[in-house]
Amino acid sequence: ECGHEIFQEVKARTLTPLNECKSPICQRNKSRGKLHMQTRACKFLRFQEARIQELADQVPMGHIPRAMTVHLYEGMTRNMNTGDIVTLTGVFLPTPYTGYKAVRAGLLADTYLEATHVKLAKQSYDAMAQAARENPSKDLLETVRTRLAGQNVYETLANSICPEIYGMEDVKKALLLLLVGGVTKEVGDGMKIRGDINVLLMGDPGVAKSQLLKWISKAAPRGVYTTGKGSSGVGLTAAVMKDSVTGEMVLEGGALVLADNGVCCIDEFDKMEDGDKTAI
Repeated sequence: ECGHEIFQEVKARTLTPLNECKSPICQRNKSRGKLHMQTRACKFLRFQEARIQELADQVPMGHIPRAMTVHLYEGMTRNMNTGDIVTLTGVFLPTPYTGYKAVRAGLLADTYLEATHVKLAKQSYDAMAQAARENPSKDLLETVRTRLAGQNVYETLANSICPEIYGMEDVKKALLLLLVGGVTKEVGDGMKIRGDINVLLMGDPGVAKSQLLKWISKAAPRGVYTTGKGSSGVGLTAAVMKDSVTGEMVLEGGALVLADNGVCCIDEFDKMEDGDKTAI
């Protein structure tokens, strides 16, 4: 009623509105007053909570990958997507438990990383093509032309795939076509013909099928390697999870979602259940 405006800073995940007016008029009249939240006058910050997981090749033998929650603010939001390999710099901070987690026995606070810098380890094909158009490197083009002069480019590139594996030229050529991809065409009636292909490797045990898949998953700008023996249809596509921030039910992407616009390598595909194969 006094017309005084109070700005309350939010320092936690939850907001507890003030129940008393701090203006001199209300203090002099010994009145608590009645506060109304003015959304138009509020200041909002862009916020993103991400969950990062340790890379599979960095996990010690017999251990499971460790995970950590990351908070990103303002300009650092939307800089990384699901499945990206990133290097983060930030401050390791504690956050108190809220809700039912606060009354349980054990730790009093959880930990998270407040990121200050995000660096992508790999760029997508579109990002690399755009960077090449904006800043064409003549030295790189001359190096490629010099090294491939008088050679069969198709054969040379195929032999550069997993060079520690001798032979298997036809398989390497197929994997090269998988990495390069084709052109997506759109027919007049609206139907799209995708330019990417699927590759199925079949053979006896010990002929380097898994090594080829692991090499491809690392070489691709976005690659995920998983085994079909321990994977389910939900783990490969998407699973319903509860968001820790909003409390709503959300979809958590599986291996196929993480490898979107990239390569998903599924080893031991024949060991999967028929229902899980149908889900793919």
